[in-house]
Amino acid sequence: MKKVMVFGTFDIFHKGHRSYLKQAKRMGNYLIVVIARDKTVLKVKGQEAFNNEQKRLKFLSDTGLADEVILGSLKDKYTAIKKYAPGIIALGYDQKTDMVVLKNKLKEFKIKSKIVRLKAYKPEIYKSSKLKVNFQN
Repeated sequence: MKKVMVFGTFDIFHKGHRSYLKQAKRMGNYLIVVIARDKTVLKVKGQEAFNNEQKRLKFLSDTGLADEVILGSLKDKYTAIKKYAPGIIALGYDQKTDMVVLKNKLKEFKIKSKIVRLKAYKPEIYKSSKLKVNFQN
């Protein structure tokens, strides 16, 4: 079984997210989605998520696009990678990730994951930060 893992907030789920998950799913046969915790979203993005982590978890699970949807760890952001040892880690086109640190962590865990960057789907329209403005006005 080839496991693919993706990470994200998935706050206001849109066609760009759907494309991201479908692209990732095509790379393997078991898709694991790691949802950012509310505290993590606040720390990384400097603002609270529009939808809380439980709502985002349920919504993603209900889409049927992923085989497994889990919440990320508050203590160690690499917990899911250590637990599932995915064959592929698929990153979004705009996901900020320190690739050197990630590659070093994979070596440390003795996990041979391929890291791929997926393509954007109409980012001028389907980007959470742009869509959120419409919800707040």
